[in-house]
Parts: sequence; C-alpha cells; structure tokens
Amino acid sequence: MADRTPHQNVTFPSNGHEAHGYLTTPDNGSGPGLIVIQEWWGLTDHIADVCDRFARQGYVALAPDLYGGSITHDADEAGQMMQDLPEEKAATDLAGAVDYLLSLDAVTTDRVGVVGFCMGGGFVIQLAAQQGDRIGAAVPFYGVLQSEPDFSAITAPVLGHYAETDDFAPPTKALEMGQSIRDAGGSAAIHVYGGTNHAFFNDENRLGTHDPDEAAVAWARTLSFLNTHLGAEG
Repeated sequence: MADRTPHQNVTFPSNGHEAHGYLTTPDNGSGPGLIVIQEWWGLTDHIADVCDRFARQGYVALAPDLYGGSITHDADEAGQMMQDLPEEKAATDLAGAVDYLLSLDAVTTDRVGVVGFCMGGGFVIQLAAQQGDRIGAAVPFYGVLQSEPDFSAITAPVLGHYAETDDFAPPTKALEMGQSIRDAGGSAAIHVYGGTNHAFFNDENRLGTHDPDEAAVAWARTLSFLNTHLGAEG
C-alpha cells in the first residue's frame, strides 16, 4: 500500500484546483527558480533532498507532488501509479508549478530550470515543449517519454543523463531524442554513463543501481549547466 509523503509544504493553483509540492530556498532567501520532477516513487525523501541540495547551490527549488501525497517503495505499485497518472494532468500541474515559482519574490529569474528523474525526466521534455521560453534549462535524468512532444517548441538547452544499460530509458532512444531536438533547431547534449543502470543517481538505491562516482559526475555537469543558463553562483 502507498504511504503518504511528509514533504508537502506549499500549495499553488493549477487548472482551477489546488496542487501541492515541496519548496526550499537558499540561505540568502533568493535565487533562480528550479522545478524538480519526481520519479515514479512519488515525492520521496530523495526528491526533497535533491531540492535541498539545489537550494544549497543557490536555487529556489520546487518539487510538485504529482501523486497527490502518495509515495511507494514497491516497484510494481510505482509502475501502476505512473500508469494511472494522465500525462495531460501532470503537464497541467507542472504548468501551475511554473506559474507559482515565477510569481515568488524569492525567484530572481524570468525563466525557470527544470530537472527530472525517470518518469520526471520524461516530463522535463514535455514541460520544455509546453512552456517554451519560460524554461531556461532542461535536465532529464534517464527520462521516460510517454509520448513525443513537438521538439521544435523546445527553446531551452537540454542536458541529458542516461545509463548505459537501461530497459526503461534506453540510451539509443535518448540519443535519438537529442538528435531530434537538434534537428528541430534546439540544443541538446546527451551523456551516456558507462557501466551504469537506471536510477544511478538515486542514493536511496531502491533498484540497487546507485553509482556514486557517476552520480557525482552528472551532478557537477548539471550544476555547471544550470549556472551557465540560469546564473546561480552557489
């Protein structure tokens, strides 16, 4: 059975309804806006910790709760929860998160970055296509695309992190996606990490695939990329 996340601390409007999420800010109180999109497990301790890490680097980080408070530690249940989440509802909630983040006095940019993992990595690409110039940088980690967006609508540069061995998000598909973005006039750099498997960044290690060395490389690349395009100095 799914548990309840302890990490909801903000509420924001989304398509006439209330959505929830986890928001954290830098010690100095302000910085570029960044959306962090959950894996199929939900708004877990790991996702909240990633937001906290970004805040320590100078970002106002928001993780929207796409499961309405539910989290799970069971892969079969997580797969079902992902399947039961309509892509259009997730996109609407994420659009509301962009509106909310950009409305905050603490956010110093007129565009936000977006980083996502697994299911959330796919939503990174969908959100970049949906929001256009309001997204300043897009970083999918082993992103699973449920459907192909209009790649020509993506104006944000894309930095992708993918595992060498991954049945969920095959690196061949990731490289093809990067090429499609470039063919449509965008910018995309896709990194494939040798010797890794799906969710290699996740130090909660639900799948037993965490690779701390390659995760550190991906993290450093992500911070450099976000700093280039959004300007945090953390």
